[in-house]
Amino acid sequence: MSLTVAVIGAGIIAVEHLDALKGMEELQAIAVADIDEAKAEKISEDYQVKGYSDYRKMIESESPDIVVITLPHFLHKEAAVFAASKGCHILLEKPMALTITECDEIIGAAEKNRICLMVGHIQHYFQENIIAREQIESGELGELIMINETRHMNYFTSGRPQWFLEAEKSGGGIVMNIGAHCIDKTQWLMGSRYAKVLSKLTYRGEVEGFSPDVEGSGLLYLETIDQIPVTISLSGYEGVPKHVTELIFTNGMMKVEVGKGVWISEGDAYQLVHYPKGSSPFKKQFAELTAAINRKEVIRNSGEYARSIIEVIEACYRSNKEGKIIELKDASLQRRSDPLF
Repeated sequence: MSLTVAVIGAGIIAVEHLDALKGMEELQAIAVADIDEAKAEKISEDYQVKGYSDYRKMIESESPDIVVITLPHFLHKEAAVFAASKGCHILLEKPMALTITECDEIIGAAEKNRICLMVGHIQHYFQENIIAREQIESGELGELIMINETRHMNYFTSGRPQWFLEAEKSGGGIVMNIGAHCIDKTQWLMGSRYAKVLSKLTYRGEVEGFSPDVEGSGLLYLETIDQIPVTISLSGYEGVPKHVTELIFTNGMMKVEVGKGVWISEGDAYQLVHYPKGSSPFKKQFAELTAAINRKEVIRNSGEYARSIIEVIEACYRSNKEGKIIELKDASLQRRSDPLF
């Protein structure tokens, strides 16, 4: 029998999840809820699921096995705790919550109600990142020395919902929303928790008719417990879009661009790596959650793992404010042998 899935939120990411559910034998989408009734109705018609304007009523009426939460960040904790209290397994979009305190409340609710909690750190399932991790583990390029991650995009667009640009609701700007992907991806690739953070942020974003109070750029210096240095450059101002991860080894270099390819250095030039395309990252994510529910397999993107990302982000804001390196208190000795990686 298929596990039933209900989605909270009817935005762009909800559509990604619903598309991924198509053709998955062990899962069946049954309902969607959004406070915007028109959005909920449109999704319900497009995907032949029931539509609700109140997610609480949806959960109580449908009793889904799994709830996918795709709400604004400030609503994550409330929705996750409620879903857990009703015995629903949870796939919660990133970032997990606004603070590590909220993360702890969600984790506590999941443990109390004995449900599976997965946080949607989707970078783990992109084929390019999988290939990069396999390359690191192979040791063919020698020892990993450092990583430089660059992510440039126009963050302050008129089409971005306003709550993204209000710190109280979003938790922050480009570091919280996009940086979460970068921090997660680099940490996961290395299989080692971050232990130190130094950051410099700018707050110069502008949107017509509104003054954002979130950061528009960030230059982050991070160091793992294995003392591997990582730089993450984030810019949300106008310019040429860029999303590149460069990994430096003792015997070569590797460049990763999600959706485009993986390149490995040969001599003084990069050569494209040929690899199978793989299935949808969202399908892979659902498959892992299903395996955890049905076969008690380990969830890599657990609440505990996702909490570590929020811990780093909080340290970034604190470092910028205090002008110093922040050492992470909760950075325990996690290695690839740990199921979190």
